[in-house]
Amino acid sequence: MELIVDGQRHEVDVEEDMPLLWVLRDELGIKGVKYGCGVAACGACTVHINGEAVRSCQTWVSDVDGPVTTIQGLGQPGALHAVQEAWVELQVAQCGYCQSGQVMQAAALLEQTPMPSDAEIDQAMSGNLCRCGTYPRIRAAVKLAAQKAQGA
Repeated sequence: MELIVDGQRHEVDVEEDMPLLWVLRDELGIKGVKYGCGVAACGACTVHINGEAVRSCQTWVSDVDGPVTTIQGLGQPGALHAVQEAWVELQVAQCGYCQSGQVMQAAALLEQTPMPSDAEIDQAMSGNLCRCGTYPRIRAAVKLAAQKAQGA
C-alpha cells in the first residue's frame, strides 16, 4: 500500500485495518504523532489528510485517500508554520504531550476560517484535550497565528 506522508512516498506492507497512527509511528518512525486515548476522544494523534484534521488512531490505513501531513511536515526549522510560530512565541506548551495534535487542529481551523472568533476557536479545538489546562494560551496562539498568516 502506498502512502504520501509529509511529501514523501512510502510503501507499507500492513493490514488494511491497521490504524494510521501505528503505521506512522511504528512503520514510518514518525514519533511527533502521539497516542493519547485510542478512541478519537483526545486529539493527540491529529494529522491532516487532504488538509482536513483527522484522528489517526481511528483512521484505518486503507481509508487514507490523499496526502497525510503530520506535525513533522507542517513546518520546517527556520520556516515554521504560523501556528507553530505562535505556539513558541506564546509558550503554549507545558508538558507538551498534546501539543502536536493541538497545532494540527489549529492549522486546519485556520485553513477553513482564516480569522476565527473566540467561539469558533473554542468549537474547533474542543475535541483536543490538554491535561495541563493551557486553553487560554491555545486560544491566544490561534488568534496570533491567524494574524501572522494574514500578514498583520
